[in-house]
Amino acid sequence: MSSPGLRERKKQKTRWAIQEHALRLFAQQGYDATTVEQIAAAAEISPSTFFRYFKAKEDVVVQDRYDDMMVEGIAIAPPDLSPIATLRYTFRWVFEQAAGDDLEDALMRGRLALSHPAIRARSLQNMLETTNALASALATRMGRPTDDFRVRALCGAAIGSLIECVVRWMEGAEGGAAALAAMVDEALDVVENGI
Repeated sequence: MSSPGLRERKKQKTRWAIQEHALRLFAQQGYDATTVEQIAAAAEISPSTFFRYFKAKEDVVVQDRYDDMMVEGIAIAPPDLSPIATLRYTFRWVFEQAAGDDLEDALMRGRLALSHPAIRARSLQNMLETTNALASALATRMGRPTDDFRVRALCGAAIGSLIECVVRWMEGAEGGAAALAAMVDEALDVVENGI
């Protein structure tokens, strides 16, 4: 997998810096009370620049680095793994890459999504985009067409189980990444073997 060029890395750095400022403001004054103009000012950009990185305020909550990380995890997984084992490897690898601050941000973003209908609606679209990215990467790895139904169904089931794990983890938020990773392992076992 090729690394992004300098220009793309700078854009990614700016995107996540904007998100960091937005999350800080949401924590200080609440999501509804925070405007795009305030986020832009905190990030030292113009509101129009904000909209070059995020189509709407909801997107600053919903978008994250994890889709790209999952695609990378699929690419670097050992070649002899089955499709479900590849997904298991990928999810574990992503959890290992995520630092404590990333998990705290994910927890905050998840709780915002659960409590605000507009963010929850945008989250659904994001889940479809995540499933598409995961399925395309896995299908390519398997030498299948990127729109292969069986690969998409497997990835949809895996993402569905991941969502259930994240929601349960957010409700308790105990045990950090290790507890979440253990739940994901158990959920993927259900996807693979049934109940």
